[in-house]
Amino acid sequence: MPEVPAAEDSLRHWLAWLGIQLAAHCDAPEQEARWLLEEILDSGTELWSHPQAPLGETRRSHLLALLARRMSGEPLPYCLGHWSFMDLDLRVDPHVLIPRPDTETLVRWALAHLPEKGSVLDLGTGSGAIILALAQARPDLDYWAVDRCEDALAVARHNGAVLGLSVHWCAGDWCQALPAGQRFSLVLSNPPYLATDDPHLAELDAEPISALVAGETGLESYQAILAGLPAHLEPQTRIAFEHGHEQGPALRQLLRAHGWEGVETHRDLAGRERVSSAVWSTLYA
Repeated sequence: MPEVPAAEDSLRHWLAWLGIQLAAHCDAPEQEARWLLEEILDSGTELWSHPQAPLGETRRSHLLALLARRMSGEPLPYCLGHWSFMDLDLRVDPHVLIPRPDTETLVRWALAHLPEKGSVLDLGTGSGAIILALAQARPDLDYWAVDRCEDALAVARHNGAVLGLSVHWCAGDWCQALPAGQRFSLVLSNPPYLATDDPHLAELDAEPISALVAGETGLESYQAILAGLPAHLEPQTRIAFEHGHEQGPALRQLLRAHGWEGVETHRDLAGRERVSSAVWSTLYA
């Protein structure tokens, strides 16, 4: 194993060394090496504009600390403290899920179905990724977001403040957190949807289990949301849920059983069923 570089060694030398260290720990070691190194530099262009510049002792200590966290198995976004989603740079920490490309399927559907006016609701907002991506695109609407975890809401509030986007942040359990009489034209959610015995949990042990596991079946979050929503719906409210790629049939059945019409399921970029949407029936309004 190559010796740890000295503080006076060049940025280019450090980049190559980081890639070697990370090769056995991730699928894209060269990319991760760049991200880690750029995180502690004074600007995002320094690595390319001054590759022969020395790293320096302070930055060396910081970089080695970040590398130790990554080598211990901590996800890269948590090491960096932020992550990109839909062109937004969002703060993330272990209180929130890491935003993933799968969720872009939900956001892109929502962007195509935003109302001309009215209120939009995100249930289980986490880092605020979904609602902030929509608010960035259409700041003229009234945005609401709910999470039962106060620490997660603190992250979301921070992201909203940094981006200068207005959202009503509500702490509580699903619809119970909403003011009486508040109604929405569009409802979105990427709730916990794993079952307690889901084998994927072993790969996700660094992320908050309360944002991952719904219960014994994995459908408990959807059931709780659908049961609590009617008092907050307009006559033609649209809804969309992100879900596991094998949950589409069960979720479609749940939506119909709770009075939703026009139920459809949408596939992600890998061709897997990822989002199911529907329209609130006027018979129930």
